Amino acid sequence: MSRYRLFWPAAALVALLLVNLVLSPSFFSIQVRDGHLYGTLIDILRFGAPLILVALGMTLVVATGGIDLSVGSVVAIGAAIACAQISALPDQNSVGGVFGAFGIALALCLVLGLCNGFLVSVIGIQPIIATLILMVAGRGLAQLVTGGQIITVDSDPFRVLGGGYWFGLPAPILVALGVVAATALVVRRSALGLLVESVGGNPEASRLAGVRARGLLTLVYVFCGLCAGLAGLMVSSNVSSADGNNAGLWIELDAILAVVIGGTLLSGGRFSLGGTVLGALLIQTLSTTVYTVGVPPESTLLVKALVVTVVCLVQSPAFRARLRRRRKPPAPAPAEPAAKVEVPA
Repeated sequence: MSRYRLFWPAAALVALLLVNLVLSPSFFSIQVRDGHLYGTLIDILRFGAPLILVALGMTLVVATGGIDLSVGSVVAIGAAIACAQISALPDQNSVGGVFGAFGIALALCLVLGLCNGFLVSVIGIQPIIATLILMVAGRGLAQLVTGGQIITVDSDPFRVLGGGYWFGLPAPILVALGVVAATALVVRRSALGLLVESVGGNPEASRLAGVRARGLLTLVYVFCGLCAGLAGLMVSSNVSSADGNNAGLWIELDAILAVVIGGTLLSGGRFSLGGTVLGALLIQTLSTTVYTVGVPPESTLLVKALVVTVVCLVQSPAFRARLRRRRKPPAPAPAEPAAKVEVPA
């Protein structure tokens, strides 16, 4: 059943890759320069790493029946705090100073996730409202930290996280793979994943069974905030700057789309980490395809929305069943019974 859910997003991803191959014959070409891998496929993985992280945290939140609209603002806050700290260092190439800036930014993102979890699990505010508050206020906080300007830094240790290479691969790919593997290990090799699904599937039944829903809800929102903060560090590190207005803009919508495409139910109770990674790669490949085809920038979001809608419709069992009913030829009318022949006695 799990493989069946992932079939349609995988098929859409393969179709997009083939379209890119037709438009650019060198699409699958991977080169080695100075011991580092380069190519379009590598770029898709590299630029898709922040979205994978944000979607990973969103997956667990959605699995509990909630949603987190504030991840884009948390991305901007993490980037702004880190760049503000590094720009204030006497030596921006200080490794200790850069790690300290990372720690401060991630700690603040953890607190923001804790606030979301507190509002949802303790106060009882609906997740969409609780996170909408931070979505608006967080963007303002990021602009306050940056002073409405773009903070630029010149730090070699800081550039490693978003633009560096480890073992020949871009560092963002390895970081995202590590976080995904650790998350999968924790939620699938322990009872944590089952408890999260039980809270999202039937909160009342899980409460009667003794599951502490408040702690779990708070935990998933904290994890989501940390993932968004780490994604913000990647984004700002890649460009060596922080933009409070545009960093992480609309990434919450891409993350929700990746979660839905991956087969996680928006009503909660079921999630798929592998499907989320596949959905995030599909969206990043779609963005690359849009630029390759040459679609005007003002039409990019419309094209992405149309393609994602088609994928979600094809993935929907109800939609496919309706199509099959329309294509199915009408059943032949039952044959009338043959007239009885009366035989005279």
